[in-house]
Amino acid sequence: MNAVETLMATLSGWVWGPPMLTLLVGTGLYLTVLLKGMQFRALPLAFRLIFRKDHHHEGDISHFAALMTALAATVGIGNIVGVATAITLGGPGAVFWMWMTGLVGMATKYSEAVLAIKYREKGEYGMRGGPMYYLAKGAGLPWLGTLFAVFTALAAFGIGNMTQANATAKIFESTFHIDTLATGLVLMVLTALVILGGIRSIGKFTSFLVPFMILGYVGTSLVTLALNAAEIPAALGLIFYHAFNPAAATGGFAGATIAAAMRFGIARGVFSNESGLGSAPIAAAAARTSDPVKQALVSMTQTFIDTLVVCSMTALVILTATPWTQGVGAEQLTSASMAETLGSAGEVLVALSIALFAYSTLIGWNYYGEKAIEYLFGSRSIRIYRIFFIAAVIVGATTSLEFVWNFSDLMNGMMAIPNLIGLLLLSKVIKAETERYFNGKPQEIVAEQR
Repeated sequence: MNAVETLMATLSGWVWGPPMLTLLVGTGLYLTVLLKGMQFRALPLAFRLIFRKDHHHEGDISHFAALMTALAATVGIGNIVGVATAITLGGPGAVFWMWMTGLVGMATKYSEAVLAIKYREKGEYGMRGGPMYYLAKGAGLPWLGTLFAVFTALAAFGIGNMTQANATAKIFESTFHIDTLATGLVLMVLTALVILGGIRSIGKFTSFLVPFMILGYVGTSLVTLALNAAEIPAALGLIFYHAFNPAAATGGFAGATIAAAMRFGIARGVFSNESGLGSAPIAAAAARTSDPVKQALVSMTQTFIDTLVVCSMTALVILTATPWTQGVGAEQLTSASMAETLGSAGEVLVALSIALFAYSTLIGWNYYGEKAIEYLFGSRSIRIYRIFFIAAVIVGATTSLEFVWNFSDLMNGMMAIPNLIGLLLLSKVIKAETERYFNGKPQEIVAEQR
């Protein structure tokens, strides 16, 4: 078993090495240039569209519910522990490269959603779409779509299920002294109550939970930062300076090179916002919308919220405190940083945030895996899949999962490869759809110009 774990760790490290990160960021840069920086120009319109409802159009859930479902899967423990890891290994400059990944990733996320809705189809259990459909119907590569679906279905049980349940159970055990089995049982029941109702149930639940958990975490972070307001300019200075200059060792911090800042900032940014992985467009395809571009604009705000807002809060909380210079590990760094200002309440609030983030990720990734299974085996397989997914929660909560983490990382990387191929092959379609929408002066843009 040790040999298998070593192999998984090696393969995962290879897949997520510099070539993959270059491809992910490079695709985002290419799409940004192709679309003439559309994600910056249209961002105000995108936020307004979140709350617009397209009645009497095809789709299962609203723009807002589709965005919340995608955010549920995306905003996870990576926003807390992942950011801490980036700073621990790459120094403060890693945050700058994380931001850059988010900015170009918005174009990638937009493009994924355009294609997901354009090539979606109606199934027995609602709309179905995503990379497997635009690879098959748009790019004419059904075998590549099948590979994407296989990787997604496997990743959903790992990174989207057992690892999240495990993180939640461990946090509740260490902070509140609750047995992992008890946490696993409660989590399994809560998961069943949501996912057995399908996408409409998931959409309703995430529409309630996700705004609450994000606002709660951001609000707590803002209180912490307000109390440390004098340290914010220095923290921002560290971020911008060390993005282009090595960070020297200080206290318990081992120091970091520019290359390390770039590597870990980009890697953690991609893991956090999932731009290019192909997961989020599966949720976007369920949206009730009159035009692919409208939901795509809404979808790209997901990357902005995840990386430019939530990750930034974590980074500033860490860099305005002292534990990051004292050798505190990444898993405890955010908690220790907040506790320095808020006391034990900070530790409790971070623990609750991580638990909510992990649970929401579990709910969102269930839908991704469900649609992948449906693509591979048909609609009848969904009910069976849901039963296995629910059962996996208790396994994850009570088992050591080092192997599952490495396997899940590998599957996430393998998801990205066919998805990025599809985005590049269909980039002309993305551009044409974008120009059609904006040149046609839709009602939203006309109202904005008045």
